Amino acid sequence: MTKFIHAADLHLDSPLRGLDQYEGAPVDDIRGATRRAAENLVDLAIEESVDFLLIAGDIYDGDWRDYNTGLFFLSQMSRLREVGARVFFIRGNHDAASQITRSLQLPDHVREFSIRRPETIRLDDLGVAIHGQGFSNRAIVDDLSQEYPSPVSGMLNIGMLHTSATGREGHDDYAPCTVEGLRAKGYDYWALGHVHTRETLSEDPWIVFPGNTQGRHIRETGPKGCTLVTATDGRIEDAVHMSIDVMRWERRQVDATGARSATDALERASSAIQNVVDESDGLPTAIRVTITGASDAHAQLASDPERWATEIRALATDVSGGSAWIEKVRVKTEPVADWTQAQWLEGPLGGLIETLEDDGGAGMDDELVAGLQEVRQKIPREALDGQDGLDFDNPTTQQDVMADVKQILLTRLTGRRADA
Repeated sequence: MTKFIHAADLHLDSPLRGLDQYEGAPVDDIRGATRRAAENLVDLAIEESVDFLLIAGDIYDGDWRDYNTGLFFLSQMSRLREVGARVFFIRGNHDAASQITRSLQLPDHVREFSIRRPETIRLDDLGVAIHGQGFSNRAIVDDLSQEYPSPVSGMLNIGMLHTSATGREGHDDYAPCTVEGLRAKGYDYWALGHVHTRETLSEDPWIVFPGNTQGRHIRETGPKGCTLVTATDGRIEDAVHMSIDVMRWERRQVDATGARSATDALERASSAIQNVVDESDGLPTAIRVTITGASDAHAQLASDPERWATEIRALATDVSGGSAWIEKVRVKTEPVADWTQAQWLEGPLGGLIETLEDDGGAGMDDELVAGLQEVRQKIPREALDGQDGLDFDNPTTQQDVMADVKQILLTRLTGRRADA
């Protein structure tokens, strides 16, 4: 039997920027999350007595600030040499040869694939042939897999590729390829990287994105880890996800439909937070709460969102014993009132309501988008990391912003104060 781990996108020392703004976040612990997840990866490899570890790109998050990032990686790989496990990796867009200016000598049990052309590394003692090519520069737009060699007869053939496949939301379209194209190569397993959400594209043969090893912001939710693969007599038997992350990011939508008051909505939020805590394997968890639905609670919630966000943060601390905190609270509720009723349609307010209702969920006009994009460009890049509500070219973002504008205007013009 052959056993190996397929991992990708470690992004060592990725800064997880913006955590300071999240009330109650254990910032010091989370800063080292990518390193601790890497330590868990090596721990798992040792516990499972794997024959080798594959890392399908983006070990690093970009050029090192100093040599400590590279030294940490090598120290972890040295632990695997002690138990006889080999390591094979390719470069991705974040750690492409053009991105990393420093280098350290690799130990003999760690092999990097060529960035110039696809190559094959044979493990004759295991009957395994591994094929791969790394990124020479950040933006590879060609289908590298087309030039990969034919499978080695009589061996378990594995392809390593950093790719967007047919395209994935939130990921640059690098080294695109198709399932049909990969399948046609005749390999037994494709170890992919670049996409941070675990996804199995095929089981015949196995074509797998393991996801990244540690979520870094609210767009990277759920358990993160690697894939443990077993093979017997040259055939893949199983490929199982193994969680190795040290903290989680989660989103929860709280349906406040029919809530009689903000307090009623808070009780529902408390239940949602408890569910997250129960599902988080005891790990620290950052939660984004979005409150939706039409109810009598809308006027209270919308008129003083900061107060209710603070209340929800307090609930999270109480429910979780401090292991969960609130990354953000979004109030997207609606009033029970029907704005098309005659009582609202007289005078200037009626004209505003008609304009908003006639919008029909459309986005922004070009002039408004251009203005918002100009503002966005003035925000420091590091402040934008992990922020998913500032992509004003995205039609969904435009609709969300316009819906928020509608609710804020109507609440301020017609709603009661929270303490009324």
